[in-house]
Amino acid sequence: MTTVSKRQRTPIKSASKKTKASITAMPVAPPSEMTEAPSAWTEAFNYYVDMVQRSVLFLDVLRERGDNMLAHERAGQPPLLDFDHEMILDARTFERPANYALLRITRCGPTHASNFERQDLRPVMVVDPRAGHGPGIGGFKHDSEVGVALHQGHPTYFAIFYPEPCPGQTLADVIHVLRAFAEEVARRHDGFAPILYGNCQGGWAVALLAADCEGLDGPAVLNGSPLSYWAGAEDVNPMRLAAGLLGGAWLTHLMADLNGGRLDGAWLVENFEKLNPANTLWQKNYNLFANVDTERERFLEFERWWSSYYFLSREEILATVENLFIGNRLEQGQVRLDICDMEDHAACVIDLKQIRNPIVVFASSGDNITPPHQALAWVPAIYPDTAALKAAGQRIIYLLNTHVGHLGIFVSATVAQHEHRAILENIEAYKDLAPGLYEMKIDTFADETVSDDTARPHSHKAALAKLSVHFEERRVEDLHFEYPRQAFEKVDALSQWNESIYRTWISPWIKASANPASSFLQKWGHPMRMQRYLFSPQITPAMAWVPFAAAWAKQARQPVSTDNPWHASEQAASKAIADALEQWRVQRDAAQEQLFTQLYGGT
Repeated sequence: MTTVSKRQRTPIKSASKKTKASITAMPVAPPSEMTEAPSAWTEAFNYYVDMVQRSVLFLDVLRERGDNMLAHERAGQPPLLDFDHEMILDARTFERPANYALLRITRCGPTHASNFERQDLRPVMVVDPRAGHGPGIGGFKHDSEVGVALHQGHPTYFAIFYPEPCPGQTLADVIHVLRAFAEEVARRHDGFAPILYGNCQGGWAVALLAADCEGLDGPAVLNGSPLSYWAGAEDVNPMRLAAGLLGGAWLTHLMADLNGGRLDGAWLVENFEKLNPANTLWQKNYNLFANVDTERERFLEFERWWSSYYFLSREEILATVENLFIGNRLEQGQVRLDICDMEDHAACVIDLKQIRNPIVVFASSGDNITPPHQALAWVPAIYPDTAALKAAGQRIIYLLNTHVGHLGIFVSATVAQHEHRAILENIEAYKDLAPGLYEMKIDTFADETVSDDTARPHSHKAALAKLSVHFEERRVEDLHFEYPRQAFEKVDALSQWNESIYRTWISPWIKASANPASSFLQKWGHPMRMQRYLFSPQITPAMAWVPFAAAWAKQARQPVSTDNPWHASEQAASKAIADALEQWRVQRDAAQEQLFTQLYGGT
């Protein structure tokens, strides 16, 4: 309410003619200008009301996140795909079982997939990462890899996995299952080999499949896939040093033994979160708190996937860690899966030189988990120069993003409508290129995206202009990534030594002590789960008041103005906290780099 001072209310009893004329000539301010600025007490009170309401709404989002996690767990943790689908194969019933299944996408929103599909295009099979989370990152919203493939007209399939591995499941079992999936997709489409679309760990699984002794037909797209794990920048990619600082694979073996032969994926997700403590400990939650009116659904949508933790078998995770992450044996042609039935082969040896189908590598300079170094360093490792690559008759195409983070490669709607759309629109052009190394450049960008609520019919999709791209030939010699190879070789040797000791003398005792009760306590006592389900009233009855308070806050919502000084102070304090955490991360990573160099030497 506008206040009027006593002086303003008092009428002027008398005045000289000159004074009256002056008063008459004075301009009258518009009502908006006559309104006094809010007092300091008013601004403080407005901010207080807004902060209390935001706090209640923030707690309500955390409550719903906890409820969602528990509901997803009770439902058996199904894949979080935003598309209707049908099961084609369940690998748990195979002679060599694995916890995988092949799905076919049948509907996008109200539109059936048959309205999109074109039989003259290759089918697409998306292989999601098995790195602690459940499946779905490649298709948990319409603007995604699955959505782009479907709207391009490709029959689209999705390889999912279940929360629990089959007993004794090995990496070789998974590769055999993925081969069976690819063969089934090709059988359903007149022998037309599918495009294998691999994300992160799913990408190097596709590389293993394409490079084993049986080979593979059809293009392979590797998105943010670490095929050369030792490579990386000193001040950007600290995760590659973890094995050297922790003594190798024995710790992974220990954690799997403690859990009855399974590794809890929550440990892997926690490692990812530790990479960016400023975001994990502050920025992610503060962004929700500061923008709770608009960020609720986006936050919950992502957390449904991020809070879903799956288990990996001891045999599978150890083979992955020893061969790919610590041993870096993939680029050296030293990975052996198991004995195979083919003549003249004692074992399925993974040799990337055996890949003959075109390979597309998509990486980002803003990715601190799988930088371009790890995505591309394998090329000069197996092809010493451009002439060797051309002599092998191989075509390798890479596409670089300058800023998007690791998860953005898979979930960003902008990336889906630009890079992933460009990859699929030109999938048949790769085989027409002369053998060699190429960088794909996008000349024009999409100016229209698919709505999250409705699916675009194929006829309307065809009206969109095709993205303009061109291919610039590159030299293998220019893909040069410096890293201390000898230091990582020492880490590999130490890991093998420690693992041998642990496997022989300690593992039998740990296995004997593990039991279902201890596994249950470890699962639900893990910090990644506790920090979520403890906000659910199902676990913490004291949270039961939050939904009612949130309903009041929504009805009586009074957002504070952006120019409120208390609001500005809040944002400044938030920035200071985030900057402090980021500075601590920089110092932590620098200390780890220095310790690694002191222990194992540099270049």
